Amino acid sequence: MWTTSYSVLLPRFLPYTVDFHDLPTPARRPSPPPRLTTTGRRDSITDLQEKKASLFPAPTPPRTPSATADHEEFFSQLQPSAATHFPKPHDPRSLVRSDSHVPEWGGGLFFNQPRSRADPAPPDTILEYAKAQERAKAAKNRRTQRSPKGRQSRDHCRDDRPWGSEWTVEPAIQGNGGLANAVRAAVDAGTMGDIFWVGLIGFPTDSLDGTTKDEIHEKLESEYDALTVYVSDSDLDGHYVHYCKTILWPVFHYQIPDHPKSKAYEDHSWVYYVHLNQAFADKIVKSYKRGDIIWIHDYHLLLVPAMIRKKLPDAQIGFFLHTAFPSSEVFRCLAVRKELLEGMLGANLVAFQTREYAHHFLQTCSRLLIVEATEDGVQLDYHFVNVMSLPIGIDPKALSVAREEQEVLSWIKVMQERYHGKRLIVARDKLDHVRGVRQKLLAFELFLNKYPEYRDKVVMIQVATSTTENSELAATVSEIVTRIDAVHSTLAHQPLVFLRQDIAFSQYLALLSVADVLMITSLREGMNLTCHEFVFCQDGKASDKKHGPVILSEFTGSAAVFDGNELAVNPWDYQKCAEAIKVALDMDEIEKERRYSKLRDVVVRRTGEHWCTNLTNNLAKVHDEHYRRDTMSIPRLSIAQLSEKYKRANKRLFILDYEGTLASYGSVTNIILTSPQRVIDALGDILANEKNIVYVMSGRTPEELELIFSRLPNIGLIAENGCFVREFGGTDEWISFADYEKSKMWKESVKGILQYYVERVEGSWVEERHCSLIFHYEKADEYEAANRQAGDCANHINDACQNQRVRAIPTKNTVCIEPIDWDKGTAATHIFNNMRKELAPDFLMVAGNDRDDEVIFRWANDMSTNGTISDVTTVSVGNRNTVAMATLTQGTTGKHIYFR
Repeated sequence: MWTTSYSVLLPRFLPYTVDFHDLPTPARRPSPPPRLTTTGRRDSITDLQEKKASLFPAPTPPRTPSATADHEEFFSQLQPSAATHFPKPHDPRSLVRSDSHVPEWGGGLFFNQPRSRADPAPPDTILEYAKAQERAKAAKNRRTQRSPKGRQSRDHCRDDRPWGSEWTVEPAIQGNGGLANAVRAAVDAGTMGDIFWVGLIGFPTDSLDGTTKDEIHEKLESEYDALTVYVSDSDLDGHYVHYCKTILWPVFHYQIPDHPKSKAYEDHSWVYYVHLNQAFADKIVKSYKRGDIIWIHDYHLLLVPAMIRKKLPDAQIGFFLHTAFPSSEVFRCLAVRKELLEGMLGANLVAFQTREYAHHFLQTCSRLLIVEATEDGVQLDYHFVNVMSLPIGIDPKALSVAREEQEVLSWIKVMQERYHGKRLIVARDKLDHVRGVRQKLLAFELFLNKYPEYRDKVVMIQVATSTTENSELAATVSEIVTRIDAVHSTLAHQPLVFLRQDIAFSQYLALLSVADVLMITSLREGMNLTCHEFVFCQDGKASDKKHGPVILSEFTGSAAVFDGNELAVNPWDYQKCAEAIKVALDMDEIEKERRYSKLRDVVVRRTGEHWCTNLTNNLAKVHDEHYRRDTMSIPRLSIAQLSEKYKRANKRLFILDYEGTLASYGSVTNIILTSPQRVIDALGDILANEKNIVYVMSGRTPEELELIFSRLPNIGLIAENGCFVREFGGTDEWISFADYEKSKMWKESVKGILQYYVERVEGSWVEERHCSLIFHYEKADEYEAANRQAGDCANHINDACQNQRVRAIPTKNTVCIEPIDWDKGTAATHIFNNMRKELAPDFLMVAGNDRDDEVIFRWANDMSTNGTISDVTTVSVGNRNTVAMATLTQGTTGKHIYFR
């Protein structure tokens, strides 16, 4: 437990793990010096069973022996191990790979670690599920009968070896390497203070005894500022394999898990997801100290912010999503969509990689939760959640040091010799359904067919780290690789080098340094830091290659950051991808340098350290703002102080909201009948003093307000939330800010949309005002269904009418469609600017109760801040969060304020 204020970081996995030495460990080959292989070319992959048609058919020449094995041996001189995976093996605090592409966790590929004791995954089809459940139940009963009392029976897949006598802390293979590098860079730069990591240890822990778990926990806490979260193997496996990877990951990357072999039909995995999220939340709550900053990272922990908020209502909580966030149309397919959104909204600040993802989140909240979403965030019943975008970056300083290692320089020299005179296109991707490896290879095949003059000049080196769960994709990719090799390879040249395993970090940096082009064709990706590292390695310091272009999928977050200086492609458009390869290879040096200078500026400016610092500063800012806006922090209106300001003023301006502040909500007729006489009398008393100017503001039409205040002819009126103003002093003339013809045009288009929803929501109706339309469904027969339709309605109108300067705002029981350009704040600005100098007030009081009053509160507060008006009081009626200076929690039934 920490005793001072920390930045507490919650990734899924800690940046540290444990390697056990008390059992035989996997063989770890030493790193030999790089050398040119002299292995001869071997027989090609077995003949194709059937001829596959190329995108651009070409005559198939006699097949020549494949050089795949030769290239694989060249790159596999450094076998995958901890010694080759990390720049500095066995140093847990050093630079790590931004994207490790590790296929499985807890498999012992690099370290000696226990295997999972969790039950096997559900069968591939729902038809087999019931049978499998019956078989599992029967097998469990048999084991129970055979096992001696008190002893746990062994499962065929369980690991019952003793663990724990000797172990060391190592850098973690799994987890978010980009996050770890960014945080370490910020700490080294002094822009972040003390930090504490909270996360999983990186392998299943049911095989460990309590003593070993405690020893690991204590060592990581005392020496590495990390708290280990222990969960059962079943929770760990169910959370990640069954829910995150099977359901959340595909949906967040626009791939609805409705494939016949998808296991998404089995909703038991949601329970594991909740269990693991609760374990993280409980760990934080137990160790929290006032002043700690809590940062929760990525889609594995979407529920944690709300879980912590429930126990720590005043905590400073931020959430950052490293992956993409899908559109509302995709996200709504999730069965627990509301729970996930509400979990994220437990944070003070929710941040995304790009504006597009932030917009999708705001739109989804508005549509599914029926809440008001502004450009800055989401307005909930009693608090506001800020939303922003801030892309993560790399650590240029640490990467620069790694590039200067002798092993990297040696590999650069060797690769330059091996591929002398060739144009290299490089890529490193995980072989899954979202990285676009298949699309890239098809585009490259098309390029070779369409531009045969490049066949002997170009080599694509594709590092594809394989995953066991994508056997069908791997088979499809192998067919494409075989076809390219059969058609385009010769005895002297092979245009495609396809590596089915990862390469050493030193080889990776060398490859980025000697490449001519980088090609990324992800179908959807939050942020691809490989292209950032490529740009940084293309400065020409260590290689004769420099300023290489980046061919980048437009569906990656990095494409939004690079601002058009990359060669953006649609991975599904093979023609354009093939043309982009030719453009990149033919680009002249001046154009390459122009693009590169702008790309490098982005990379060295938007670094990981910059990302960490700005996230922390923004969270502190919004947390402070939330604290000040919370009704618990805002003082009650002091009648004594207000009276003192009133008495010393020479000229006073009152702007008071009517419905909900001076009177209850209701129809115009009911307001006239039930409007308290004391309100009219109080307003009449204020108006009797010649020093006072009074305006009443409302969402009602001008005609309705004239009826309500017919007994107060001198009062100023603001109608339809700022679209109309009748100035103070007895005039009958109304000033209209909105253009009548433009209002007529947008209302005609919106009415058609509203009619669609009126027909689908029984009991709903549309109220038309001069400058706004209101969709009412408070009397709908099926309220829940109406609520969903209301969210869709607001989303539909906002998408269709964004160029017409109108917006649809979902509120309780209604959707209000109103102009963007006019509000109570603009009306107040007009009133103040048109006052004669001798009438300029030195006292201002603004009172309101609803979300549309916040804009005029801000205007009045600014008048106080800049000294335009000496005495300003803004009052919010009720218990909602607000920017007002004071509150009156009892509203229209509360105490009276008498001004004499």
